[in-house]
Amino acid sequence: MQVNDTNKEFRPLIVAFCCNWCSYAGADLAGSSRLSYPADVKIIRVPCSCRVNPMFILRAFQRGADGVIIAGCHPGDCHYTSGNYFARRRMTLLFSMLDYLGIERERTRVEWISAAEGAKFSATMNEFAETISRLGENRRLEDLRCKE
Repeated sequence: MQVNDTNKEFRPLIVAFCCNWCSYAGADLAGSSRLSYPADVKIIRVPCSCRVNPMFILRAFQRGADGVIIAGCHPGDCHYTSGNYFARRRMTLLFSMLDYLGIERERTRVEWISAAEGAKFSATMNEFAETISRLGENRRLEDLRCKE
């Protein structure tokens, strides 16, 4: 386990952009099924995964996020027909930009989680939090003004 300067256990801050129609409902199902995932996963509800602007991800990293995950409907099941295809294309470009900025590829992730997959939502968030814990604190884009 990694320890920071104040002798506290490192707990990663994860921002999850969840599609209203599928992955947010999957998070709700995980909660009502009493499946646990880390409390440090902050969910932001968006109408569709294609509404996640790459600047949102960069801003999340700037504001102190250690990892960002985008969760949407499975391809072909999008409430808005093809929104997740646009999201996938946009995120592919963002990943190459994050590589250029020196942010580890493992700090961002795109997952397709349906409303009926509460167990998958819980498992994905637990696995992602474990990965981010191994990577440690993200210091690449941090803005020191945003720290306490």
